[in-house]
Amino acid sequence: MTTTASPVPGDIPENVPDHIPEPGGPVDAGPPDPVAAAARPVRLIHTEATTEIPVHLLFRDAPEPAPVRLSPAVVTRRPDESGRNTAERPRPPAVPRIDPELVERPARVLPGLAGVLAGMCGAAGCVATSWWAGVLPSPLPGTFGPAGLGPARWAAYAGAGALALFGFGGLARGRTGRAWVLGLFGRYRGTVRRTGLLWVNPLLLRRRVDVRLRHWRGEPMRAADRSGVALRVSVLVVWRVRDTARATLSVEDHEAYLRACVEAALVRVPVAAPGAGKGAVDAAQDALTRLVAADTAPVGVEVFAVRPVRVEYAPEVAAAMHRRRIAALDAQHRASVLGSVVDSVEDTVTRLTMRGLVELDDYERKVLVKDLTVAFCAGRTEAGP
Repeated sequence: MTTTASPVPGDIPENVPDHIPEPGGPVDAGPPDPVAAAARPVRLIHTEATTEIPVHLLFRDAPEPAPVRLSPAVVTRRPDESGRNTAERPRPPAVPRIDPELVERPARVLPGLAGVLAGMCGAAGCVATSWWAGVLPSPLPGTFGPAGLGPARWAAYAGAGALALFGFGGLARGRTGRAWVLGLFGRYRGTVRRTGLLWVNPLLLRRRVDVRLRHWRGEPMRAADRSGVALRVSVLVVWRVRDTARATLSVEDHEAYLRACVEAALVRVPVAAPGAGKGAVDAAQDALTRLVAADTAPVGVEVFAVRPVRVEYAPEVAAAMHRRRIAALDAQHRASVLGSVVDSVEDTVTRLTMRGLVELDDYERKVLVKDLTVAFCAGRTEAGP
């Protein structure tokens, strides 16, 4: 910044003093001379990036700062060893979105007796029209007018026939554990869960859905235990259709969707290895049930349990795990045999010494222990399987 002196601009007021005493300096005894003040130019500050600023403006009292609203500070934690920030909350799993209006509701149906009566009335109307047209012999000649099929008779035939078709064609039998999903021109019209003889509009498309409690045992699927060892798992799924509208219309095949959800859950949840305890098996079962139930709830399928019924190692690791288990059992057997031999040798040497049968120094004791150990081990090996 460069500071220079320049002439007084025209817009500076006349009563501005040309000299401002510095703090701590001497104070003038009297007012300044007006002639000297007019001849002396006012000192200004020139900058390269700003306009001319009078000196007296630099020493004005600054106005009070306006209050500024500060947003609350967010304190984050340090990332852990894996590089993940521990303060971040885990994101909820993505849930499929279904049309909120697609919810099961009861359909409008009539008792089956109404359909039977309508069909009988239509059939009776067809018979009466035939008598009227002279197609059937009449017990009273000339009662129904001249013979022939005119427009009126054709209209009567059409009305009576339509009534008979609608009456008998709409009859349906509702059974326990089964439901009808009705639709008209691609639009959902309701669900029929009633039992017995019913009359349903014959123009509606019917889809039968099984709403009973069902179980499904799948084929062996890929899984892994907590150590990452590949497994083959067969599961038993207990489920039922809770919302028939969503189970039928929101997915193409709700049974195939259930199988896919079970397979995806087996990939995410570690399964207890063969021979694991009851606690590990129950924990894996609960985790599988929660995941599958959460995935299938939006499509109207209710899952009660997902139980692994058969767990075995994958073919590529079965032989290695078999050898490993045999080696572990052999090592355990050898350890138990060695422990029993050592106990027998110690008991024998202690009895011989305490009863005074032999007097042994350190060297003789070592030799005796060695000979007894060899003898006991040979005897147990010959007696073993």
